[in-house]
Amino acid sequence: MKAKLTLDKYAPISKVDPRVYGSFIEHLGRAVYDGLYNPEAKTADKDGFNQEVIDLVKKLNVPIIRYPGGNFVSGFNWEDSVGPKEDRPRRLDLAWRSIETNQFGLHEFEKWAKKVNSSTMMAVNMGTRGIDAARHLVEYCNFPKGTAYSDWRRKNGAEEPFNIKTWCVGNEMDGPWQIGHKTATEYGRAVNETSKAMKLVDDSIETIACGSSALDMPTFGSWESTVLDESYDNIDYLSLHRYYGNQENDTPNYLAKGLDLDEFISGVVAICDSIKARKHSKKSINLSLDEWNVWYHSNEQDANNKPWQVAPHLLEDIYNFEDALLVGSLLITILKHADRVKIACLAQLVNVIAPIMTDEKGHAWAQSIFYPFMQVSNYGRGTVLTPIQSSTTYSSKDFENVPYLDSIAVVDDSESAITVFALNRSLDEGMDLHLNAGDYEFAGLKEATQFAGYDMKQTNEDGAMKIVANDNVSVTSSGADVKLAPASWNMIRINLK
Repeated sequence: MKAKLTLDKYAPISKVDPRVYGSFIEHLGRAVYDGLYNPEAKTADKDGFNQEVIDLVKKLNVPIIRYPGGNFVSGFNWEDSVGPKEDRPRRLDLAWRSIETNQFGLHEFEKWAKKVNSSTMMAVNMGTRGIDAARHLVEYCNFPKGTAYSDWRRKNGAEEPFNIKTWCVGNEMDGPWQIGHKTATEYGRAVNETSKAMKLVDDSIETIACGSSALDMPTFGSWESTVLDESYDNIDYLSLHRYYGNQENDTPNYLAKGLDLDEFISGVVAICDSIKARKHSKKSINLSLDEWNVWYHSNEQDANNKPWQVAPHLLEDIYNFEDALLVGSLLITILKHADRVKIACLAQLVNVIAPIMTDEKGHAWAQSIFYPFMQVSNYGRGTVLTPIQSSTTYSSKDFENVPYLDSIAVVDDSESAITVFALNRSLDEGMDLHLNAGDYEFAGLKEATQFAGYDMKQTNEDGAMKIVANDNVSVTSSGADVKLAPASWNMIRINLK
């Protein structure tokens, strides 16, 4: 089949905010203990951090990491996680019915984040706590010295403030499963006053209000409208969360689920803009897609989990090839909305619905979804162009007119190269893709790779999966022709004159 993508330099969507390549670490399962932190393992560095995990996270080039939750944060007392380790209490984590030892806390995470060249996106507890604990946490993290909380941070070993700039005010407060679940009006008032107090401590921070935890929540739409009506002037972003699965074993339908994310983002943007218009505001509320991924493989296993363990095996999805193809498509969808999605967090990062896993000896390995995320994070930086494409379409169980081609192009900041990410959704037919240079002038191929040829259900536990070169590319000054294998993830980087 044939497809075409035209590159229009005069139709940019937006410059990419690097924070869309964020991730997420929650005190859940083996994400922290046995994941980030395992001082007994041979792979541990002098701080007890898993060096193999650090090396893999660096390859993902993740600029911001949400911490410490997640559902966990709604019952978390941050004060438990600082100070001498021998004085830190063991607590019941009600969200995941586990035991939290607090041997890895705020200072340890800050140190670890620096080692992976990232920064913290801190979440505060709006379930069992609120304004008081949130303002004190901002003071502890960001105020230089001379007050009770800032001097407590210094006493605990951090002379300089952490200067955390991005803050989540609660987590999924629309969800009945959440500790301290609130109505939209209750949460809207609470996030307004809490965010206001946090910014009185440090007016350089940005805050994120909880939007809907899924598109199919019964309160979707009304929740966003009410929360924004109460808090519009005192918050900066609205969150949304979305996970996908292939429980029906319907691959064509599964690979089309980027269209669902597209609809979700567009809907939330429309709600934000309707409140803006109603308030006659000059301020736009942008989005933080701070949980997204594939999540379904571990559901049956998790149903048999025994409660009150330390670091139990939870949410340990082992991803296959079709999951990697969908993750690539979801990344393309996020870039299509780069004008409004300014933060996004692949949930999560290590051992828990994650691109990186560790075994019982602490050795780390990359899952299938690691590879498309790594490529887009490293090369999808610059300005996104509006995708003007033509492609044959198909219909599936949940979607009509699904293009076999899913694609996006990003021009780097120096305008010396352009990168195209492309997914061929056809399971059995290759694709001849023509890239029309438009008003650009191509100056030769920089790199072309493909992730293809695997069975849809193949996983990467043996480390056999690899991204390989695509030699079926020809480039002239006015365009390029690329052969895309069936069911393939592709990256084409072209030099510009």
